[in-house]
Amino acid sequence: MLLDTASLYFRAYYGVPDTVRAPDGTPVNAARGLLDMIAKLVSLYEPTHLVACWDDDWRPQWRVDLIPSYKAHRVVEVVAAGPDVEEVPDPLEAQIPVIRAELDALGIPVVGAAAHEADDVIGTLATRSRIPVDVVTGDRDLFQLVDDARGIRVISTTRGMSNLEVMTEDAILAKYGVRADQYADFATLRGDASDGLPGVAGIGEKTAAALLAVHGDLAAIRSAAEAETGLTKAQSAKVRQAAPYLDVAPRVVAVVRDLDLGPVDGALRPLDDAARDAAASLAERFALGTSMDRAIAALDALPS
Repeated sequence: MLLDTASLYFRAYYGVPDTVRAPDGTPVNAARGLLDMIAKLVSLYEPTHLVACWDDDWRPQWRVDLIPSYKAHRVVEVVAAGPDVEEVPDPLEAQIPVIRAELDALGIPVVGAAAHEADDVIGTLATRSRIPVDVVTGDRDLFQLVDDARGIRVISTTRGMSNLEVMTEDAILAKYGVRADQYADFATLRGDASDGLPGVAGIGEKTAAALLAVHGDLAAIRSAAEAETGLTKAQSAKVRQAAPYLDVAPRVVAVVRDLDLGPVDGALRPLDDAARDAAASLAERFALGTSMDRAIAALDALPS
């Protein structure tokens, strides 16, 4: 199981009242919420391995160089040496060290990569995995990784932790009208305002899906647009006009799958006595209480 960690702790932050605080006044709503999420996910899906994938760079410069608007609306401070500072509520920013500490206390490795997002770490670990993979995220872009033959699916949190959706190839086809291996091209054509990706003007989800159903992939759609065959004149014109964007967007949208991450030991194990004591101390210090208890109990209940 690969966690899109930031996606989850942002959801936890907005889903748990920020009145939940440690004795020293530190807000811990996101930290507690993430523990509850982990407890539920481990209990429900019984993974053998769990990795918290991290945004070492939430807005890599190489993606910005290709599309300057990429996530630009989330920047609160440009840093010349990078990475830029993302808009994160102060009460959440204060909890990041607590979140890192609680993951460490549970024996869950945190894995990131310089100049890359958590999506790229997830893509790499999923690609090199020899066992089935569940990716937990609220990010639709990761649907491009779904592969029934290899047992790679996405546990989508977009409807909340009480309405988790298991996205397989059939589920993606039913929801969007495209195959999982077409999803990156679909996202490129459609665009995504939340990531600052403009898409092709005048080409929405339905048209993008219809074009992919006929032509198969983005390269074929662009060839057809140049030849003005298999598209309406208006569609052909829109695709041709978007050529500068379409020349670079596929690389921005595509999840990197070949990072050099080194060995990652994500095997889940019940905590030994020393680890339990350390987790209990952390829980007491930050008032993580029953949330930490539930996470530890979920690990204890895993099949041996």
